[in-house]
Amino acid sequence: MLIAQISDPHIRENRAPIGPVDTALCLERAVDAINAFTPRIEVVLLSGDIGNDGTPGEYAIARSILDRLMMPLYVIPGNHDRRKPLAASFAGLSTMYADSPYLQYSADIGPIRLLALDTLVEGRSEGALCNDRLDWLALELAGAERPVMVMMHHPPIRCGIVGMDRIRLIEGEKRFANVIAGHANIECIVTGHVHRSIVSRFAGTIVQVCPGIAHQVDLDLTPDAPVAIRAEPPAFLIHNVGEDGSVVTHRQPVDDCGRAITFEAIFG
Repeated sequence: MLIAQISDPHIRENRAPIGPVDTALCLERAVDAINAFTPRIEVVLLSGDIGNDGTPGEYAIARSILDRLMMPLYVIPGNHDRRKPLAASFAGLSTMYADSPYLQYSADIGPIRLLALDTLVEGRSEGALCNDRLDWLALELAGAERPVMVMMHHPPIRCGIVGMDRIRLIEGEKRFANVIAGHANIECIVTGHVHRSIVSRFAGTIVQVCPGIAHQVDLDLTPDAPVAIRAEPPAFLIHNVGEDGSVVTHRQPVDDCGRAITFEAIFG
């Protein structure tokens, strides 16, 4: 089965752009590309920062666009989101327990178990997993009898872009690594936040960071370089899940790159 992952649309009130980037238009194009992809994509993951300021108006715009998807959508919050208006706009979101504020949940998707984590610290840019959230994760992993995909907004790795590394998953990082390392059936951890396609080993599994569906973060690996955005071509990820739950991930540009030309047509 094919699972698409999009991340960080950063929709603003009144469809306002971010710098030179029309983020609402980028999300519309992404939805169109996902709907048109063949073979059919069966599920879409959205790994946070749906809105830029977490307002009901932003989520209304995002929802009006995302409602055009022809397949189920699974959403988690990012650091730009706010839990209450997000949950009010996306009715399928659930919390860990009835009295919990955290938007964490699990779902069986084909042969894999999706564990969706909430790393949001409202009003802060960095991510956190407190003991309550990590206890839930440990319990879910203990009961998982199939391969697991963990989805979270903040990556638990350093990527070398110093300004983004300062706001990665900070609180709970070590315990999270220990929990993950204790389970051999975790196929991958899929994240957003950095607005770049990044792959790294972590705690015995793979971390895959999704590029931004709108603007990208500039790839400046100079120490103490300021964080900057760049209008690079937006992209999403396609996770190709095998019958055994194995995951192979492809980066897919949003915009049409022209007609494919076969090797035979080129080389004879």
